[in-house]
Amino acid sequence: MKTRLSSILLLNAAGFALFLCWYLPENHGFWFALDAAVFHFFNHALADHRAFVWFLAIVNNRAFDACSLLAMGCLMLRFWLRSGPSERRRIVIIGLVMLLTAVIVNQLAQLLMPVKRASPTLFFTDILRVSNVLHISTKDASKDSFPGDHGMMLLIFSAFMWRYFGLKTFLLSLVIFVIFAFPRVMIGAHWLTDIVIGSLSSVLIGLPWILLTPASDKMICVMARYLPGRKET
Repeated sequence: MKTRLSSILLLNAAGFALFLCWYLPENHGFWFALDAAVFHFFNHALADHRAFVWFLAIVNNRAFDACSLLAMGCLMLRFWLRSGPSERRRIVIIGLVMLLTAVIVNQLAQLLMPVKRASPTLFFTDILRVSNVLHISTKDASKDSFPGDHGMMLLIFSAFMWRYFGLKTFLLSLVIFVIFAFPRVMIGAHWLTDIVIGSLSSVLIGLPWILLTPASDKMICVMARYLPGRKET
């Protein structure tokens, strides 16, 4: 792929604008009201629906994160199963490049974004925490929740699916993103804006320099040259 500089700059501008419209207003302007309303809507439901408490505890257990990896793997498996040996190896390498990219973008976002804030379960008082109700292991709080790293990983996966596997696969990956990213918001481990501002703006700023330039293709080529299995293909 040739470098699509105009598209990169446009996406970067959208990412910076999205972040600044949240970051610059005092107390984050209307975004804080939205964050608070979303948190209290789900938190109030915990008092009345025991089944909802169990649901949030299960889907926010660390072990459940493996289900998101399984869902992403199954989406790529569709292409792997109907491909030949050389293409199968390439699909695996695309997955490795995607993971490497996710680590780089996440670390840069955590380092460069001038924001540190606790999750709503640590910010508000007189609220219910799932871990206090059930006393089981679940992620319902974070001392530094911005940007949402789980949501960022899922968005990066979606972008890679669009770049290498097409629009239909991208739309399916967005469904996976919603299913596995927003339970963190529902339980109060993340603010809504940790994802729709933090994760999304990070991806809009960092990822185009990987996917809309030859960078990702070159990483795939380098791994294809040096990783085991080349002679068998």
